Amino acid sequence: MSRDTAPIPFRENSARALNDAALRHALVVATDAFVRLRTAAVTSIPFEDWRARASDIRMEVLEGLPQYVERFTEAATKVGAQVHYAVDASAAREVVASILTGHGVRKVVKAKSMVTEEIHLNHHLEGLGIEAVETDLGEYIVQLAGETPSHILAPAIHRSRKDVGKLFAEKLGVPYSEDPAVLTKVARKALREKFLAAEAGISGANFAVAETGSIAIFTNEGNGRMVTTLPRLHVAVFTIEKILPRLADLAFFARMLPRSASGQPLSSYLSIITGTRKPGEATGAEELHIVLLDNGRTRIRDSEFREILKCIRCSACLNVCPVFRKVGGHAYASTYPGPMGIVLTTLLDGMERAHPLLDATTLCGACSEVCPVKVPLVNLIRALRERKVEMGFTSGAEKHAMTAFGAAVGSPFLFRTGQAMWRVLWGLARHVDRPPLNRLPRPAADTFRRRLR
Repeated sequence: MSRDTAPIPFRENSARALNDAALRHALVVATDAFVRLRTAAVTSIPFEDWRARASDIRMEVLEGLPQYVERFTEAATKVGAQVHYAVDASAAREVVASILTGHGVRKVVKAKSMVTEEIHLNHHLEGLGIEAVETDLGEYIVQLAGETPSHILAPAIHRSRKDVGKLFAEKLGVPYSEDPAVLTKVARKALREKFLAAEAGISGANFAVAETGSIAIFTNEGNGRMVTTLPRLHVAVFTIEKILPRLADLAFFARMLPRSASGQPLSSYLSIITGTRKPGEATGAEELHIVLLDNGRTRIRDSEFREILKCIRCSACLNVCPVFRKVGGHAYASTYPGPMGIVLTTLLDGMERAHPLLDATTLCGACSEVCPVKVPLVNLIRALRERKVEMGFTSGAEKHAMTAFGAAVGSPFLFRTGQAMWRVLWGLARHVDRPPLNRLPRPAADTFRRRLR
C-alpha cells in the first residue's frame, strides 16, 4: 500500500494517542456504541450458522477466484460496463487517470472507498489538477482536515463535534456551531453544489456479483447514489476478492454485513448497479468503467494467509480490540487499522515496514469471535509473529525477555515469586508520573491459584 519501507512507528504513535484524553474518550464512546448495537443485532439471528455460511461463500470465491473474475468480467461487459484489470496500485491510478483525462474531467465526487485510500488515488488526481471531493460525511471531514480515515466504518471517529464545528467554520466560512443537525446541514449544502457540478463519480464496491456483473454499494447517507447516478461517467474501483458468486449471496450478505458493522438489520441504502443507464431510465451513468485491482491479492490467496481475503470490512474486530480502543486508527499509520489491518498491512506492505504492528495485539481472541466470516485473525497474527522472529525483526532484548518470561511461567515457584514482586513494583511505579509506568495494570486483589486452593 505504501512505497515507504521505513518501519511504522507504532509505539511512538500509540504513546501520543494515550496522552490525548479527548481522543481516548471519543474512542470509548464510539466503540462502546458499536459493540452494544452489534450485540443486540446478532442475538436475534442464528449468528453461528450465518457465520459458517458466510465463511463458506467467501472461501468458495477464493478457491475459484480466477474463474469468478473472468465470469464477472464477461457478465459486466454484457450489460455495458467496461472492465479494466490493474495488477497494482500504480496501474490502477493510471487507469482511472486516463479515463478521467480522456473525458476532460476536472471535478469528481467520490463515495466512501477504502481501496482508493489504499492506492492513494486522491493525491494522484490532485497532481493532475483534478478535484476529487469525498462525499461520505466522515470522509469529507477528514479530507477537510487534511487527515486520513481512522476507522473503516466511521472515518472521523477521532473528531468531536467541537472539532467539526471549528473545522467547518475555518474551511467553509460558516458560523461556528456544535449542533450535529446544523453541521450536517452545512455539509449537505456544500456537497450538493459538488454533486451538481461533478463531471464524474468514483466509488468502490462492497461486493460484486459474478452471476450478473452487478456491483453493490452499502451506505447510510445516500451519497453513494448521488455519486453513481448524477454524473454521466462512473468509475468503480475495487479489489478482486470482493466478488460473490450469485445474486442470492448478495441478499444474504445484505443482512449480515450491516448487523456486524453498525448493528442495523439493513443499511439505509443498498445500491445495486448493473451496467449503464438503460433507455427510458432517468438516472444512472451513461458510461461505467470498472477497475478490478489485484495489488497483492493473488499472492495472498496462494499463501497460508489466504483467509484474510474473506474479510468484508465490517470493522467489528476494530471495535472489540483492546488496543484499537485505546490508540485509534491513526496509530497504525495504515489504510487498514485494527486486527484485520495488522494482517493485511503486513502482507501488502511487507514485514520490513509493518513488523511493529504485530505488537499491536494482546491475542485475546475477541476479534476472531466477532468476525462474521470467521477469519482466524488470532492464528494469522500469531503466524506472522513467528515469521517476524524468523526474519530477524525482533530485538535481542525482546528475545531474552520472552525467554525469561517463558521460564518464569513454566515454573510454579518462579511464577509465584514474580506475582509477589509485581505487587511491590506496582506500588512504587504508580507514584511515577510518567508513561508507561503510570499506566501499568493494577495487580489482582487475589490470585487465581489462591482461589482454586
